[in-house]
Amino acid sequence: MAWILLVFAGALEVAWATTLPATQGLTRLWPTTAFVAMLAASMYALSLATRTIPLGTAYAVWVGIGALGTAVVGIAWHGDPATLPRLLFLALLVVAVLGLKATSGH
Repeated sequence: MAWILLVFAGALEVAWATTLPATQGLTRLWPTTAFVAMLAASMYALSLATRTIPLGTAYAVWVGIGALGTAVVGIAWHGDPATLPRLLFLALLVVAVLGLKATSGH
């Protein structure tokens, strides 16, 4: 269950990170409200996951999911460059997250 919560927290991180530009510096009410709600929910789910997953592992996996997901959204919908080096480093990030999961002992 903790790993499901952690993946959910990471997905919420992607959601709030990709909503951030729509807030226009936290000056637009509804995008900012959505951003804050998703941020709070992501942190809450992360905190629940750390009850059983070691803190360092949980945080690193959460950041990895968020970074990878946000980069993919940036490439797919915001025109961010999809150069070979960037894609290779994103692949390394996936390997690192899977390695942390495999060696967490949970």
